[in-house]
Amino acid sequence: MTRSLSFSLPVTVVILAIAYIYFSTVFIFIDRWFGLMSSPGLLNATVFTGVALMCVFNYTISVFRDPGQVPSTYMPDVEDSGNPIHEIKRKGGDLRYCQKCSHYKPARAHHCRVCKRCVLRMDHHCIWINNCVGHANYKVFFIFVVYAVMACFYSLVLLIGSLTYDPEKDEEQTGDSFRTAYVISGLLLVPLCVALSVLLGWHIYLILQNKTTIEYHEGVRAMWLAEKGGQIYSHPYDLGAYENLTMVLGPNPCSWALPASGHIGSGLRFRTAYDYASAASMSE
Repeated sequence: MTRSLSFSLPVTVVILAIAYIYFSTVFIFIDRWFGLMSSPGLLNATVFTGVALMCVFNYTISVFRDPGQVPSTYMPDVEDSGNPIHEIKRKGGDLRYCQKCSHYKPARAHHCRVCKRCVLRMDHHCIWINNCVGHANYKVFFIFVVYAVMACFYSLVLLIGSLTYDPEKDEEQTGDSFRTAYVISGLLLVPLCVALSVLLGWHIYLILQNKTTIEYHEGVRAMWLAEKGGQIYSHPYDLGAYENLTMVLGPNPCSWALPASGHIGSGLRFRTAYDYASAASMSE
């Protein structure tokens, strides 16, 4: 399911940054280090182009794919024995109901004030894709970040290598335009490598815990309340690291690096640790 897109300055900035880094890497860094038409130059240009294309492809899907909308007819079934998890309000204990959207919210769904609607398994609203990161586009967003990290570090290595390969020759041949390109690229790549690496590490942690960013912050509070009451809090959707990984990336490791999402389901119900506990008790 796709959505319409209006002009977004952050998205425009991302597109321009990707284009600038790509052309600088291929036509300046690789060309000056190896020679673009040499075998090493062609190999590096081909590999970098492949990574860049996957980065752009997944970014485009992240921007245009609807993150998952709660059906207007959704109604929680509290008598469903197959669904032991029903999230309730902090105050009153009622089932979660969105006053702004005028319908009940499934587990893990939240209302986005920017998009002005409820989003299934909402992680956060990202200005850089002008979209929410939710149930339907979380995997492609994660894959985009992976490829973006690879591309930035690859470009940074090529930048440094092209500077250190032959300093004397480089000093003689480098004009002001090339110097400017190197400075701008360095100012882009170093912060991007740091920021995207932190973002990637954060989402790897969340995936292995089967949490969203919102659930992480809610879990901190829930853990504090549980400890205060002498209890132990455990995240109900934590199925173990590998199972958590397959919940997001899919059961087939060969498709983990691809934006395939046929495994994600409706987003209205998710497997929980209680499902495994009840299945184990029935088998005994």
